[in-house]
Amino acid sequence: MSEVIFPKMSAAADATGVIVTWFVDSGDSVTPTTLIAEVAVDKVDAEVYPETGGVITLLVAEEAEVVQGSVIATIT
Repeated sequence: MSEVIFPKMSAAADATGVIVTWFVDSGDSVTPTTLIAEVAVDKVDAEVYPETGGVITLLVAEEAEVVQGSVIATIT
């Protein structure tokens, strides 16, 4: 199993961000070239790609606030 981590885009240890959009659903097959989410911190947006391929399970809802570095999905 592989974890998808919310990227650290701020130096603050407890900084949070938001899942702007999921481009996949739980149960979808993904590869390292699959754009799976857009995330935002303050006014900075970033695209998230998985490190490995497999079947994704989303753990965080769209528009949810998340601590940077948290697990937002898993891939099996």
